[in-house]
Amino acid sequence: MIRCVSRFFASTKFATCHLQPLEPLMNLSLFSFSRASRCVFLVSVIAVSGLYSSVAAQDPVKAVLITGASSGIGLRMTEVLAENGFFVYAGARKAADLARLDSMHNVKSIRLDVTVQSEIDAAAELIQAEGRGLYGLVNNAGVAVVGPLIEMPDEDMNFQLDVNLFGPFRVTKAFAPLIIESKGRIMTTGSISGILSSAFLGAYSMSKHGVEAFTDALAAEMSSFDVAVSVVEPGNYKSRIMVSMRDRMEAAGYTAENSRYGSMLERFSGPVDRSQYPEPDDVAEAALDFMTTDTPKRRYMVVPNQREAEITIRQAIRELVQLNETHPFSYDREELIQMLDEALSE
Repeated sequence: MIRCVSRFFASTKFATCHLQPLEPLMNLSLFSFSRASRCVFLVSVIAVSGLYSSVAAQDPVKAVLITGASSGIGLRMTEVLAENGFFVYAGARKAADLARLDSMHNVKSIRLDVTVQSEIDAAAELIQAEGRGLYGLVNNAGVAVVGPLIEMPDEDMNFQLDVNLFGPFRVTKAFAPLIIESKGRIMTTGSISGILSSAFLGAYSMSKHGVEAFTDALAAEMSSFDVAVSVVEPGNYKSRIMVSMRDRMEAAGYTAENSRYGSMLERFSGPVDRSQYPEPDDVAEAALDFMTTDTPKRRYMVVPNQREAEITIRQAIRELVQLNETHPFSYDREELIQMLDEALSE
């Protein structure tokens, strides 16, 4: 008996691992022990009762939903948040991915295709019924479509926007009541392509530019409910997004015949699994910071090297210059620097 109580106190996971030994202790007769044993027993029970009260007083575990959690950035976010005390509802589509996610501690998989409203509604009903509430939402599901804009089939453009832009729109609408109730947080995975644009990635950049606008408008609307909204803008990290893109193109019978630009599959160099890039640990840490800090940021640009940071910031500055040039309300250099200083001090 004494050893059971000792193990209870020694464990750092007493709240989940060593509560059961108390029941048989409570059923034991005090008169079966010596006076010294009875004293130890009573002190132990009092102390354990205090621990029960302490556990009950702790804040409940916060739940977060992450879409597109089967691989890459979404999977790493799931791992990091679960490891740091969050209960993660992990959205995925394939049975094998769902089973793998269910095997993780503090994770429950949810079949969730962000383009299918019935699956979104079912996920919302499930999370509501489980009673944990929902503190955080990470709209991470995303795809990439490549090709010249003037030759892109309508169905490819629709698919790109349906997943990357309308997906966050649908999911956020469905889960907004739960997030508002918890005064929680909403993050969407954007990209530095939401600032940059390049040939043959126009559809992808359009979707990520849309995420930037979605974030700012949503943040303004949700501020009335003390809900923080953010976008994380990763650079190049290891993921399966290009593998999925290639598989879709091949399954659709893609051919470069009659294209003015040649084969898109030959234009992208490097391993299709993006293994030349680092794991997305820093992106997941940005999500963790957003969910835990008292001062969440609106934007988390996360890039693996100085070059990606520079080209992104330079492009933002270039757009500012273009907006300001040659019109009746342009600002001079000193005025622009003053504006910059004011923004830096916010």
